[in-house]
Amino acid sequence: MIVSVLVEKFNEAYIRIKCESSISRELSEFFTFEVPGAKFMPSVRNRLWDGRIRLFSPGTGKIYYGLLPYVQKFLKEQGYEIEYEGDFGVRKLDKKDTDRFVRSIEKGKFRARDYQIDAIHKVIESNRGLILSPTGSGKSFIIYALVRYYVQKLSDQKILIVVPTTGLVEQMYSDFADYGWFPDEHCHKLYAGSDKHTSKEVVISTWQSIYKLDKRYFSQFGAVFVDEAHLAKAKSLTGIMTKLHDCKYRVGLTGTLDGTEIHRLVLEGLFSVHEQVTTTSELIERKELSNLHIRCLVLEHTKQNRMLMKGKTYQQEMEYLSTHLKRNQFIKNLTCSLEGNTLVLAQYIEKQLVPLCNLIVDNCGEDRNIYLIYGATPTDDREKVRELVEKNNNCIIVASYGTFSTGVNIKRIHNIVFASPYKSQIKVLQSIGRGLRLAGDKEQLNIFDLSDDLSYNNKSNYTLNHFSERISIYNEQGFDYDIVPVKLKDK
Repeated sequence: MIVSVLVEKFNEAYIRIKCESSISRELSEFFTFEVPGAKFMPSVRNRLWDGRIRLFSPGTGKIYYGLLPYVQKFLKEQGYEIEYEGDFGVRKLDKKDTDRFVRSIEKGKFRARDYQIDAIHKVIESNRGLILSPTGSGKSFIIYALVRYYVQKLSDQKILIVVPTTGLVEQMYSDFADYGWFPDEHCHKLYAGSDKHTSKEVVISTWQSIYKLDKRYFSQFGAVFVDEAHLAKAKSLTGIMTKLHDCKYRVGLTGTLDGTEIHRLVLEGLFSVHEQVTTTSELIERKELSNLHIRCLVLEHTKQNRMLMKGKTYQQEMEYLSTHLKRNQFIKNLTCSLEGNTLVLAQYIEKQLVPLCNLIVDNCGEDRNIYLIYGATPTDDREKVRELVEKNNNCIIVASYGTFSTGVNIKRIHNIVFASPYKSQIKVLQSIGRGLRLAGDKEQLNIFDLSDDLSYNNKSNYTLNHFSERISIYNEQGFDYDIVPVKLKDK
C-alpha cells in the first residue's frame, strides 16, 4: 500500500507537511543537526539544551519553504507519494526576455556579465534564490537589476533590501546611482534613528534597524533582498525573514558559506537551494578580478615563550599574541615597507588595533595617510576614508575585522595584512575579497597571512591549527600562496 503525504504551502516562509506520526518522526530525525562546537557551549554543558537544531517541527508540521526540494527527495526515497496543495509558483521563462530586460537598464560602457544574467533569470523564474557569488563578482548589480524588475512588477508593494552595516546602506545607495538610477527618488535609507516609514518604493536598511518591528510593518513588502546573507544565521535576521510571511519574492546573496551543513540549510530554508554562479579563481582567470598572491608568514616564537604558553587556553593565547610587542613591531615594519594602499586587519580594538595603529603612525605617519576604523567610527567618517583611499595610493587603513571583512568596497587596496589569526572560512574569504576588485593602476593584490608557531613537544597551538585550516581554504579555492618561516625574537 502506497502511503501519501500532503505538502501544503502554509505561507511564503513555511510549508506544512500533513502525514502520519511515524513519518513525522522520520522527518524530524532527518532534519535534526548537531551544532558544531555545541559541546563547549555553557547551555549544553549545563544540560539546558542538547546542542541540536531541528528544522522540522512535528508539532506544527512546518518547515522552511526553501527546504522543499530536500523534503521531496527524502519522501520519494522513502517510497511515499506526495500530494500538493497551494501555488508553489515555479514557471519557465525565455532567457532572451531576461537578457533584453537587463540590457535595457545598462548604462554607458557597463555590460552585465553572463553569470549575472543567469542568476537574475533563475531568480525571476523561481521567485526566490540564494546566490553564492564571491566579492567583486557584481552582486550589487544583480540586486539592482532585480529591484528594477520588481519595481515594475509590484505596483502596490515596496521592496526591502537588508544589509549588515550602515556603511553598506550608503554603498548600495551609491551603487544604484552609479548604475544609472536616481536613488534619491526611489530609495529610502533606514538606519540610526531615521524614519521607518516612506512613500518611496525601495527601503535599504540594516537588520538592526527593523528586526524588532512587528509583522504589520513587514506586510508592506512584496520582495526582499538580503545582502551578505551568511549573517542570516543570527536569530534577529531569521526573525525578519519569517515575519515576511506574505513576501513572495525573496533573494539572499553571499560570497561564501561557512562550510557547515546546518548553516547552509538554514539559509536555503529562508531563501532557496543555493546557486554557485562563479568563483574567485574563475574571475581572476577571466581578468575580472586582480591577480592574487598570499604570502603566509609563520612567526616562530622563542623556545622560552613556547614553554610559557604550554597548556594555555585559546583566549590566553590570543591575549598573548595581541599584546606581544615584538610581534606588533614586526607587523608595523611590514606594513610601512609595503607600497600602495594597505589594509591591516586585527581583532581586538584596545589590546591590539589602537596600539598597532600608534606604532605605525610613529614609524611612517609623516609619509603616509593613516586611518583607524572600528565599530565606533561614524559611518560618514568611514565613507570619507573610502573615498580618500580611492583617490590616493599611499594610504594605510588599520581596521577591525568586524568593520572591513564584510561588504566594504574599496577597489584601490594593494595589500592586506591579517594581523590577527582567524579560521572562519567566511571571514577569511570576505577579507581577501576586500582588495580583489580591479583598479586602473593595480595588477595584483598581496595578502600577508600571519600565523604563530607556539608548538611545544610536537603539540600544535590553537592558532597554528587555525592556520592549517586557512591553508585548506586556499587549496580548496585554488589560490596562489607560499609559506615563509620567520624567526620572531624577543630582542
